[in-house]
Amino acid sequence: MASDSTVFVDTNVLLYSIDARDPVKREAACAWIVHCWREERGRISTQVMNELYANLRRIAPNYERGAARQLVTRYRAWTPWIVDDSTIDLAWQLEDRVAIGYWDALMVAAAQQQACSYFLTEDLSHGQKIDDLQIVNPFRMNPNSLETSS
Repeated sequence: MASDSTVFVDTNVLLYSIDARDPVKREAACAWIVHCWREERGRISTQVMNELYANLRRIAPNYERGAARQLVTRYRAWTPWIVDDSTIDLAWQLEDRVAIGYWDALMVAAAQQQACSYFLTEDLSHGQKIDDLQIVNPFRMNPNSLETSS
């Protein structure tokens, strides 16, 4: 990965990193998140923060409200993009032009507005390019592979 490459991380990857129900996906998601922290390349949006909080206690019932809030607060270090009118307008354009669902389009728009190089998600096609944004399925490629493929 180029030294200036940032990685937008989908909510599901953050959730898999703490969800003990699928140890294989948990391990892969954790590897990516550790990489993003270590390289200071992780990015999210306010949509991701809200989805993380809303879903955290549903998939991890032992997570108390305070711990969920603390985790979400920690991700503020990843410079969350504030979803605004221009983000929504871009998402609508992407929804029509690329034929993806609105919620995914909203994350792609936030990633593009942050000039991210990669979007880490299992919800879009691995290897797909949306303008300058490369879609990476974290369960098909590890962070070290990404570094060598750039």
